[in-house]
Amino acid sequence: MTAAPLLSVQDLGVSFQLGDRVNEAAKHVTFDIAKGETVALVGESGSGKSVTALSILRLLPYPPAFHPTGRILFNGRDLLTLPDKELRELRGNRISMIFQEPMTSLNPLHTIGRQIAEMLKVHGGMKDADSRRRSIELLERVGIHDAAHRLDSFPHQLSGGQRQRVMIAMALANSPDLLIADEPTTAVDVTVQAQILELLADLKRETGMAMLFITHDLGVVRKIADRVHVMTKAEIVESGLPRDIFRSPQHPYTRHLLAAEPKGNPPPPKPDAPVVVKAEQLKIWFPIKRGVFRHTVGHIKAVDGVDVTIREGQTLGVVGESGSGKTTLGLAILRLISSEGRIVVLGNDLQGKSFRETRPFRRNMQIVFQDPYGSLSPRMSVSDIVAEGLQVHEPKLTLEERDARAAKALAEVGIDPALRHRYPHEFSGGQRQRIAVARAMVLEPRFVVLDEPTSALDMSVQAQVVDLFAELQRRHSLAYLFISHDLKVVRALANDIIVLRHGKVVEQGPAAQVFANPQADYTKALLAAALRMEAVADEEIANA
Repeated sequence: MTAAPLLSVQDLGVSFQLGDRVNEAAKHVTFDIAKGETVALVGESGSGKSVTALSILRLLPYPPAFHPTGRILFNGRDLLTLPDKELRELRGNRISMIFQEPMTSLNPLHTIGRQIAEMLKVHGGMKDADSRRRSIELLERVGIHDAAHRLDSFPHQLSGGQRQRVMIAMALANSPDLLIADEPTTAVDVTVQAQILELLADLKRETGMAMLFITHDLGVVRKIADRVHVMTKAEIVESGLPRDIFRSPQHPYTRHLLAAEPKGNPPPPKPDAPVVVKAEQLKIWFPIKRGVFRHTVGHIKAVDGVDVTIREGQTLGVVGESGSGKTTLGLAILRLISSEGRIVVLGNDLQGKSFRETRPFRRNMQIVFQDPYGSLSPRMSVSDIVAEGLQVHEPKLTLEERDARAAKALAEVGIDPALRHRYPHEFSGGQRQRIAVARAMVLEPRFVVLDEPTSALDMSVQAQVVDLFAELQRRHSLAYLFISHDLKVVRALANDIIVLRHGKVVEQGPAAQVFANPQADYTKALLAAALRMEAVADEEIANA
C-alpha cells in the first residue's frame, strides 16, 4: 500500500459568476502531492494555475468565485468545507504561500521586519526578541545582505528580487508542511534564481516539506520538480515525470511551451547616430541613519560613478543581480529620483533643474515598469490610462482627439482599440504590459527606459513583447535603456551592455563582445548561471 498523499486535489472546478455569465477558470483538475514531494503546475497566464493554488487556501473572492465540483483534501480533511477557524490555523502555519507579486503582497506601511515578525508571533507565539532573531536568520538564509539593518527597511526601499526573497522568508517562517510557490523566481536574476531553487531544495530535504511549484518556466521545472502537470485553458492536458515531459512531450501545447523563447538580433549600432541620452559620473547615495538623533553613519551607494551614452536607435542593456542599482540608474536618468552628476537629454542638461523646469522634457523620456499589475491604476479605464500623458503635455487636444490618439497607440502595440473602455483587471499580464507600452508610446518619446518589462510574463508572451519593442524601435528610431536580469532577452535586444554590481560598472562594451568574451569574474558568473539554465532547456528541446 502507498501512503496517503499530503494533499489531494480531486476533480476541482473553479468558476466566477459575472452577472448572468459564468467563466470557468479551472475544470476537472486532479493531482496529488505526497509528503516531501515537489509537484509543478506549468502553463501560461490564464491557464488556471494560480486559481487552483489559491483555492487550496480558499483565498479567492467568494463570491463571485465558487467551486461547482471537487474536493481538496489536506491530511484527509476537505479544505473547501473546513470551518474558517480551523482554516486560519492552517494558513501560514502548516500551509504557506509565496505570492507572485511581492510589491502588492507586502504592506507598504510596515517594515519588512515587522511583517516577518507578525508571522512568527501570530502562528508561532514568539516574543519580540525571539521573533527579531528568527527574522534575521530567515533573511540571511534567503540571501539578503546586512539582514539586521534590512529589517528596518520598507518594501519600496528594496529591489524586486529582494522583495521576493522577503516573501520567501515569510512563507518559510513557521516551517510549513506544504509550501505553495506561485512563480517565486519570476522577478529575480539567474544567479539568485539558482540560489532560491537550491534553498527550496535544501529546505525540502531538511524538513520533509512538500511543495506545489507554479511556473511558466520549464527550465526551472526541470531543476526542482518530481512530477509535472501542464495546464492550458483551465485544464491539465499532460502529466508525468519531468524527464518524460521534456524528452517526449505528447500534447501540442507542451511542445509549444518548450519551443518558446525570445529570439532575434538587435539592429547594428550606428556610431554616427545622434546622442539622445548622456550621463556622466552619476551617483545616488542613500544615507544610513542611526540613533535617537538619526545621525548619518554611512551610505548605501546604489549607483556610484556611472557613465552612460545612448544614441538614437540604440539599446543599452543594463544587467546585474537584484540590488545592483539597475532600476535606480534608470529612475535617476529620468530625474524621478535625486542624483549627483551630469544628465543630458537631447542636448539639454537636466541636472539642477527644478521639477517644473524638467516637465517639458518628460514627453521625450518615458518608462515601462516591471510590474504590469501595479503600474496601471485599477480605477481608470485603459483609454484614460493611455491618454493621461496627453492631458499634461498636449492640453489643447479635445476629448475626442485624446481618445483617438489612445486608440491608435493601443492598436500599434497589438491591443484591440475596441477594448479601451475596459479596466486593467480584465486583461492578462501580457496585455497589461502592452497597455503600459502604449501609455509610454502615445507621447511619441525619443527615449524609453524598459525596467524588467518581460520578467513577469510567460515565455511565449515574452517573445511577443520583445518583438514588439524591436518593431517600435525600428519604426520610431527609439533609444532604449533596457534593464533586465534575463540575459536571453538582453541578447535579443541590446547593442551594448553595462554590467552593474553594488552600484559600480564592472564591465561594459558591445553586447556580442561581452557575451562571447566576458572579462570580469562577475560577468562570467552571471553568464555561467544563464548558460546552465539554457543548456538544460536546449538539451530537453533537442531530445523532444
